[in-house]
Amino acid sequence: MRRHPRAAVAATALLTLALTAAASPAQADRPGPHDVHPALRQHLVAFYDFDHPVVGDPALERDLGRSGTEIELVNGGAAMRVPDRAYKGSGDALQTRQVNPQAAGNDDWKAGIWSSSGVRTLRAFSGAEGTTVMGWFKREMDGPALNSTTANPTDRFNAIGLAGVLTGDSDGHGVRALLELIDVSGELRLVALGRRVDGGASQTFAANEDWRTLLPKGEWVHLAATYDFTSGTMALYRNGEPVDGFYTTAGDPWQLNGPGPHVTSATDSRGIKIGGSFPQNNLERNPCDCRMDGLMFLDSVIPAGDIAKQYRYMAR
Repeated sequence: MRRHPRAAVAATALLTLALTAAASPAQADRPGPHDVHPALRQHLVAFYDFDHPVVGDPALERDLGRSGTEIELVNGGAAMRVPDRAYKGSGDALQTRQVNPQAAGNDDWKAGIWSSSGVRTLRAFSGAEGTTVMGWFKREMDGPALNSTTANPTDRFNAIGLAGVLTGDSDGHGVRALLELIDVSGELRLVALGRRVDGGASQTFAANEDWRTLLPKGEWVHLAATYDFTSGTMALYRNGEPVDGFYTTAGDPWQLNGPGPHVTSATDSRGIKIGGSFPQNNLERNPCDCRMDGLMFLDSVIPAGDIAKQYRYMAR
């Protein structure tokens, strides 16, 4: 199913106006989504709690951030919203999963948006000094899924995709900022993967601790990753606490040794991917048999103290 980005944005804008007009005085006095700590609200580009289907099309989820970027619940539609409380005050969660590993098809449940010309509502990630991706995740798989794109019936993908922002030249897989689980030197690890320049090299910050400890099966965990494109640093957080880790690529993959400013490419991101790659649904890669909620995409490096505040704000 394909939807014109401009029509989606226009529909969201109208719906936002209607909801604002109907808000109670208490709601009107509290700007921003009620699940977002005030310290983060000015940087909140996109936020999805999977309790707000677009009126008239439940296969679309409304953005509660400032960008108004609707995302599609690919292949599963409204059935991908499942009753499961990740945190106090939450309602439904997003269910993503591999559907048929024996067939080279395009039926995996995932979410996101993609446009070959870039998604203009995500312009905050163009020429950006920093980005933060965070949310709640519940793992329901024991490792990477079977690879549905190869003839070998025992072949597996090398990663499990969580959530990320695409580059300005992405085919639906390449990212500027991504949370995922990926093979690092033969061992699956929780990582933050970032790319400053479109078409350039990526850098990965990998957690030291075992991924199964950081993301226990069947348990809701709050994860966050920050990407500082000016200094070339990244960080991971679990339940509001920093996660020790290491960089996997030596040298200067983000090309910071030359003259600045050192920001991301001045191109509109081609979209967001959640629970696997290729949100345009033309290929399957790195599916996640997971549940997710409270996904946030921010246009700044959120300080460690504010990430802890956000975790406590939701978990209170």
